[in-house]
Amino acid sequence: MSIKNVAANQPDSFEFTKENLLIKDLILKKYPKTKIQSSVMPLLSLAQSQNNNWIPLVAIKYIAALLDMPYIKVYEVATFYSMYNLAPVGDYFVQVCTTTPCMIRGSSKIVDVCKKYISEKENQISKNKKCSWVEVECLGACVNAPMMQINDNYFEDLDEKSAEKIIKDLMIDKLPKPGSYRNRKNSAPEKNRKTLLETINAK
Repeated sequence: MSIKNVAANQPDSFEFTKENLLIKDLILKKYPKTKIQSSVMPLLSLAQSQNNNWIPLVAIKYIAALLDMPYIKVYEVATFYSMYNLAPVGDYFVQVCTTTPCMIRGSSKIVDVCKKYISEKENQISKNKKCSWVEVECLGACVNAPMMQINDNYFEDLDEKSAEKIIKDLMIDKLPKPGSYRNRKNSAPEKNRKTLLETINAK
């Protein structure tokens, strides 16, 4: 759980677009009628994707009305999970993992890159309004540390040079290719496996 940065300037209204209303209906069909409120998380994600990467308070009220839930219950979900942004973050939201495995592997240098090219402080949008960044707890890719998440994509096996190239691309509205920056496939060992070399795979 993190303390949310809630936007001071809020829109007066929100509703799903025609396209997203169809997606909303598909989402609701996945849940039993007696458990329909469990769809709150994908609906919040849908609202965020429609609203340039952040969820205004009127969208939370809109979803609460759709699901016949108290507003505070939806607000609690939106503020609990780090995946939801309650203030503008720009087109590209950079989350740098600084938990122990990433820290040991040099995540502080990636933070320095963000400070240099995006903004000096966390949750501060760059001057060109394209990007913002924040330090986060474990994103679950420890074996590929250090890493960062940009919107929905993971960028792994980073160093200062690769992080700098990625951030520079974002600042000119270019999303780099996600994945390992040491050309690993998923989290497979580099240059093939290192253990159990004499083990014959059972057929």
